[in-house]
Amino acid sequence: MASTQPVLEEEVQSILQSIPLLLFQFRIYKLVLTGAPCSGKTTALVCLSSEDIYHNIIFFQVKLASFFRNLGWLVYTVAEAATVILGVAVKFSDLGKDQVYGFQQDLLATMLQMERTYFRLADSFKNKTNVLIICDRGAMDPSAYCSADNWINMLDELQLNQVDLLSSRYDQVVHLVTAAIGAEEHYTLENNEARNENLQHAVDLDRKTRSCWIGHPNFSIIDNNVASFDEKIVCDRIGIPSQNVAEGSMKRKWLVENVDWNNFGVFEEFEIEHFYLVSTDAKIQQRVRRRTQNGHSTFTLTSREYQKTSVDHTETRKNMNKEEFNTLLKMKDNARSSVFKNRRCFIHESLYFKLDVYSDPLPPKANGIPLVFLEALTSVPRGTEIAEKLMPPFLEVRNVRENCLLSKEITGSSRNTRCTSYRNIQMRKHSTPLTDCR
Repeated sequence: MASTQPVLEEEVQSILQSIPLLLFQFRIYKLVLTGAPCSGKTTALVCLSSEDIYHNIIFFQVKLASFFRNLGWLVYTVAEAATVILGVAVKFSDLGKDQVYGFQQDLLATMLQMERTYFRLADSFKNKTNVLIICDRGAMDPSAYCSADNWINMLDELQLNQVDLLSSRYDQVVHLVTAAIGAEEHYTLENNEARNENLQHAVDLDRKTRSCWIGHPNFSIIDNNVASFDEKIVCDRIGIPSQNVAEGSMKRKWLVENVDWNNFGVFEEFEIEHFYLVSTDAKIQQRVRRRTQNGHSTFTLTSREYQKTSVDHTETRKNMNKEEFNTLLKMKDNARSSVFKNRRCFIHESLYFKLDVYSDPLPPKANGIPLVFLEALTSVPRGTEIAEKLMPPFLEVRNVRENCLLSKEITGSSRNTRCTSYRNIQMRKHSTPLTDCR
């Protein structure tokens, strides 16, 4: 833990100066593009150097790579290991049970080695330029193709930690929904001879692949109903101002009234701690976060710069190591309440949700009530009600009165941290190990 001794003035200045260095030095940003068969990720990767303009969301990555190259970023793409290996006359259907297990284990090891090659190459440029690494699938994807027990054994034999693979290896994960869901007329495997999944199997794999990434701090789902959901979703996560970028991602928030904990479904659960830091600029809010699951923690530094004329802000995030976290924790602002909450991450329909239950010690403004908030990243603009079928049926959101208007949503509301009259909802710990919930 951080030292409880008073921080010397020289050390204060040194730590304050280290924050912008952590946030604004050249970035190495690791992005995973994943999805089931015929979601467009492979086609997009193959066409990254093409000048042709294509129509569908399957070419999300073409525009993304071009956009970042125009910003001066170096862009690398890591090919899908399964396609590389299966493309050499290997028929998965001909393999026995033990052969399948061995193949999946070697596939995971190959994927990680391919990624390390590009990660190391990118690291050689870390003091020279920003680097975007786009991975065709990520390390959690193989878990969709094996049982939970085999996956755990595989990680043990390869001496890998699931929390590290899920939470800290990649900065962002974007799941492209297969054309087999919502765009069946466009479903085809002709562009990838290594694949042989039929339509229903592709639907099942899509849902399994989504579930693999439940719990990643920056996970987004792009379905086939979205016409333009491209650069902005990545720019927002990196902290690049999104002027001249297609409108897309919008964080939406709701205050939750009731939760049916018995019918919650598949989820991953984390303990979240937010500590606000002293800032020399009133327009800038900085905080450090510790996110813990099963005794393993990841650390993040976040800086928000608020605009003078609006409630909007630009947010920059940076993953840190434990040493950096403990150093910045010395700059904790004791005049501001720290935030402690339990977070459940889950998927319903095509939306990825985060449910936060505030826990002790509660901030004074909570008036002793452990408030429950629901959050989702969606392309549906603020002010437009999200379709009822997309909202989790096991949650009931609360009507909130703001400026004489009644709303079920608190996105952008000045009351979202000052609510005092809502039902006391107690968090019940889930007794089943999370690895058994997939």
